[in-house]
Amino acid sequence: MSNLSAAFSVILAVGLTALFSAVHKIEEGHTGVYYRGGALLTATSGPGFHLMLPFITTYKAVQTTLQTDEVKNVPCGTSGGVMIYFDRIEVVNYLVPSAVYDIVRNFTADYDKALIFNKVHHELNQFCSVHTLQEVYIGLFDQIDENLKMTLQEELTNMSPGLIIQAVRVTKPNIPETIRRNYELMESEKTKLLIAAQTQRVVEKEAETERIRALIEAEKLAQVAEIKFGQKVMEKETEKKISEIEDGAFLARQKAKADAEFYSAQKEAEANKLKLTPEYLQLMKFKAIAANSKIYFGSEIPQMFVDSGPTGPSVATSREREKKRGKKKNE
Repeated sequence: MSNLSAAFSVILAVGLTALFSAVHKIEEGHTGVYYRGGALLTATSGPGFHLMLPFITTYKAVQTTLQTDEVKNVPCGTSGGVMIYFDRIEVVNYLVPSAVYDIVRNFTADYDKALIFNKVHHELNQFCSVHTLQEVYIGLFDQIDENLKMTLQEELTNMSPGLIIQAVRVTKPNIPETIRRNYELMESEKTKLLIAAQTQRVVEKEAETERIRALIEAEKLAQVAEIKFGQKVMEKETEKKISEIEDGAFLARQKAKADAEFYSAQKEAEANKLKLTPEYLQLMKFKAIAANSKIYFGSEIPQMFVDSGPTGPSVATSREREKKRGKKKNE
């Protein structure tokens, strides 16, 4: 009875072990491939729980999402014979699920060793062998990432379609210490040269700014002077116009005044001409005689006489007659 129980326990343990061996889980982002007796089976499985023959069939989960493969310490010889080392090269890639079976069949489940690691070594050595240390370390270093990515993708497209290179990142290589110091010194001199050039550009820019500022100031002063000159010209033109108007008005007034005086004189002359008649002259003579309020008569007393000369009638007094008599006696 005890032997039966022991046998049952062994059978139960073997059955449970077989059951646990048959059930397996594939994580999300992976594809399962199966081997039976070392041979790759054509069936693949997606994420989830699956069954397989225990102790006979084995499986491997192949990642189909983005992954980063790091290739470390890659030696590289330049065209000048200098050996340098790249500490780390990162290759970001992913595998299309539909291409898993073909790639695993041709390159095993560890396909990245043959398709990425070995290829990176090969392509980097190819690149270094045709370029100098100056080009690899400085001149063309910024192009290594893109060139390596393009070269790897071209090779993979031909050899294993479905493996996609997303990006490649290459660190600065390690070079011999003496050469590195020379490069550091060269970079230091370049930095000084750049600083000097930048300082020169700053000085030139400041001088240019000052020149532009002076030019703007001069233009402003010229514009202000031009405006003031224009104002003065306008003022003078206005004064000239006002003076012309005033002169015209004065000339018109003087002309009107002269015309009026001429007209008055002309009319007065015409009036006098009309008055010069014998009757009018006789009347004026009598008025002049009548205007003299004192008239004396006698033999010794100066007598009055009226002299009708060319200038018209005149009245001589006794004093004037005495003066005339005195002049005659003296003669």
